[in-house]
Amino acid sequence: MVLFPGVIEGMVRNMSIKKKSNEDGEKEAAREMAKEAKRNKSVICLSGSVKTSKFDDMAYVCTKRGNKGINQDSLVVWEDYGCQGDVVFCGIFDGHGPWGHMISKQVRKSLPLELLTNWQQNLSMEADQNLFPFNIWKQSCLKSYAAIDEELKQHPRIDSFYSGTTALTVVKQGRNLVVANAGDSRAVLAVTSDDGCLKPVQLSVDFKPNLPEEAERIKQSRGRVVCLKDEPGVYRVWTPNSGTPGLAISRAFGDYCTKQYGLISVPDVSHRTITSGDQFVIVATDGVWDVMSNQEAVHIVSSTSNREMSAKRLVDCAARAWKSKKRGIARDDMSAICLFFNASPTEYDRDVNI
Repeated sequence: MVLFPGVIEGMVRNMSIKKKSNEDGEKEAAREMAKEAKRNKSVICLSGSVKTSKFDDMAYVCTKRGNKGINQDSLVVWEDYGCQGDVVFCGIFDGHGPWGHMISKQVRKSLPLELLTNWQQNLSMEADQNLFPFNIWKQSCLKSYAAIDEELKQHPRIDSFYSGTTALTVVKQGRNLVVANAGDSRAVLAVTSDDGCLKPVQLSVDFKPNLPEEAERIKQSRGRVVCLKDEPGVYRVWTPNSGTPGLAISRAFGDYCTKQYGLISVPDVSHRTITSGDQFVIVATDGVWDVMSNQEAVHIVSSTSNREMSAKRLVDCAARAWKSKKRGIARDDMSAICLFFNASPTEYDRDVNI
């Protein structure tokens, strides 16, 4: 049988319509899941806590406004992500620029839904592609970050030309952690060493412009990486012929004035299998890490007797450290998520007594 061009075009068009219809249906399903999660109080976006219903995971979050104006940090924890009892989604977003607070909130709202939609689509194709679980998450993350960046560019009410946000997401599925990072927020795992002490293992890369691979990409794109005299050690991305925008990061959503000069929104995606020695993971914006080492953060969280106060205590300690370590510099916004993998003895007792 010979298919004429018009017939072929019609078949392609019908397939595209069907694909779009399926995608729209999956996105609507994801939105309904988000609404249900909010009704069940299994999603938190401000300071608070959430406990998974089927596992011992406990998540606590806190955000604190700095001295620069409105808090541009946003965060979210979603338990039973995608109606999967063993999946927890954590995301932290650090906005910058005049519209930074709006962009970080928009990404907080859109990215979990976009990732959920793409993950479910890739799961449906798993048998055909024979993908490993991490590869499914990695492909889903890469596609989702690209889609969100394009969505921001087309947004009718948010100006992302000179503004943007970093994004760091952590998905825990059973004993697997998938970390996707575009920016300089950081994820740190607390691991029990052979001597019984907790040591930090950094799970993400702080994407600063002076990192060799990042600097090379920026320079190849005609961008400039310059450290100003009044900011020793702080390297920024600049456009070729102007003094803007001076970004201290090399990856972010938005900031379209710099995208053609080396800034990208592509996340670095990594995987770790959780072992019995892994205790918790800290996800925090750069305001915390600017004044606190990984070891200090792990010690503060592990030494907090009441886990419900762990994220708040970490942020409060960082705010105090800022006063002494960055005297005279306006304090940055600070936000943190502490996700524990096992219930503490007191939590076990509390559950038994209920």
